[in-house]
Amino acid sequence: MSQELEIAAEAAVAAQVAEDAALAHGRDGACANCGAILQGPYCHVCGQNADDHKRSILHLAWEAVEGFLHLDGRLLRTLPDLFIRPGRLARDYMDGRIARHVPPFRTFLVALLIFIFAAEHATHEIKASSDAQAQARTAQLATPQGRAKIAADDRAEAAKDQTADLAEAAHDRDQDLKDPDENKAKVQARYVDEIAKVNDRYAHTLAKADRIAQGLPVDTTLKVTSNLEFKEGGKVHHASWLKDGIEHAIATPEYYLTVMFAWGHRLAVLLLPIVGLSLALVYHRRREIFVYDHLLVAMNLLSFSFLTNAAALMLPPPLAWWALGLVAVWTPINLFQTLRGAYGSGWFGGVLKTIIVWAISVVSFFMLMTAVMLVALAEI
Repeated sequence: MSQELEIAAEAAVAAQVAEDAALAHGRDGACANCGAILQGPYCHVCGQNADDHKRSILHLAWEAVEGFLHLDGRLLRTLPDLFIRPGRLARDYMDGRIARHVPPFRTFLVALLIFIFAAEHATHEIKASSDAQAQARTAQLATPQGRAKIAADDRAEAAKDQTADLAEAAHDRDQDLKDPDENKAKVQARYVDEIAKVNDRYAHTLAKADRIAQGLPVDTTLKVTSNLEFKEGGKVHHASWLKDGIEHAIATPEYYLTVMFAWGHRLAVLLLPIVGLSLALVYHRRREIFVYDHLLVAMNLLSFSFLTNAAALMLPPPLAWWALGLVAVWTPINLFQTLRGAYGSGWFGGVLKTIIVWAISVVSFFMLMTAVMLVALAEI
């Protein structure tokens, strides 16, 4: 009997301790959502946090940033692995060791947003540089000496372009003449026609330079003079909408870039299933690995690509091009390291699969970019 009394006393003490803890975490010791007596910082019935969420504005702002970027120890473990040990990071995700890292989909979304902001920053910088050049040219056109210099530069550039274009036309003609299947008369006719076009462009540029030197108005608007054509069902259709779109894009480049960004944001997410399915393709014999696992790896690869390209785009223009070239070399290396670590591929198999996945990703990227450009041209 005494043992039963001791057990009952211990249970009463434990209940009191639980109630005291509940009072520390929730009003009246009850869950505000379901009314259950709390036994800790979370309700054991519905799972709601017992915190009353009363915070200062600064605390709320920090919690929003921390919740979005998850600035805790996991970030310090995830980022180095993403750049240096991508294979180990992908393997942890595939094996379910996720608690030690930032969730992969959150990393992917944050990286995509950072890339979007960086791309918009780069576009703004390009526009600012273009505006500065336009202002400098306008200032030069305001003086006779400035107009003479611009005309001289345009004539020199036109002569350089003419020499290069004539050399290219001659090279193409010589290569075609070596082909036994080519009609020699048609080859020569194409060459004569190309020479005429080159000379016409040169004469047009010289006439424009003369008008600039004399201070006369010059029409600088580029016109698409011929309709683009395509064949469908054996019939030739004129893509006049494309011609109109190109003219509008040239006339309002800022608006065109804005529309491109709007569509680019939507289509960028399509890279995730494309990369994931390309991984599933090259590892289709690995039945123990599911499409979900391939998508986890694809999130890592795209997060790396978005973050490195964003960092490159934030640099000044001269450095940005070098950085983008470095990223272009680093990305397939990162892909190879990921395949080696995540899937256990050997050197030869890893290189082969890297080439396949890289080729599919690059082709898909340029196809999406082409689609974005065409959709933006159609929309404006």
